Amino acid sequence: MAGTMQVVIEQLLTLQDRDGRMLHIKDQLARLAPERQMLQDRAAAAKAALEGVKTKIKQGEAERKKLETEAQAKQQQIERYSLQQFETKKNEEYRALAHEIETCRADIRRLEDQQLELMEQAESLQKQLLAANRETEAAAQLSDGQLKEMASREEALKSELAGLESNREQLTGVLEASVLKRYERLLVQKGGAVVVGIQHGVCGGCHMRFPVQLIVACQAARELVTCPNCGRILYYTRDMDLAVAE
Repeated sequence: MAGTMQVVIEQLLTLQDRDGRMLHIKDQLARLAPERQMLQDRAAAAKAALEGVKTKIKQGEAERKKLETEAQAKQQQIERYSLQQFETKKNEEYRALAHEIETCRADIRRLEDQQLELMEQAESLQKQLLAANRETEAAAQLSDGQLKEMASREEALKSELAGLESNREQLTGVLEASVLKRYERLLVQKGGAVVVGIQHGVCGGCHMRFPVQLIVACQAARELVTCPNCGRILYYTRDMDLAVAE
């Protein structure tokens, strides 16, 4: 009976090891989605920054053309006012036209100053464009490379998980229904260590100190022994120190 129970414990320990590995793989798989999203967001942010610079350049060009058109219109007004000056005989009208001409010239100077500012901004934006292009390309290459590596890792993890799930079915198939039910219930409750040793006379899960009779029962391995405090399944191996630690 003791030998049979020892086999059951070994089977449970193997099952626990598989479940732990499966849990770890599932955790890794769950982390892939946010990691993938982070990479995509980083590449998208670099691209958005590039598009933002391009938009500013286009807006600057449109504004500069608008200023050029306004300056040309002012120059045409000057030409019309100059022609009217040539044709007028009245001093008052001549002075009024001269004032309009000077106003147009002042407007042209203002428009030309604004054009110069836009040209300076355009030079700065061109430098920003080169930097944004480099950053976007670097981000895209990094993202593509990491996404490919991530896809390969995901495929390997899924393949390993499928193998473990298949192996788990084989392991659970040889266990008695009552033993498996108890193990599964504990696995849900404890989420990890279900079958634990009694090193130094205490529970390997909750660290409760055991009475001597429970340690002896566990050592005898004639039946499944559980911790009276946490309910975990207990086991003993010869390399364990059964002396209670002070």
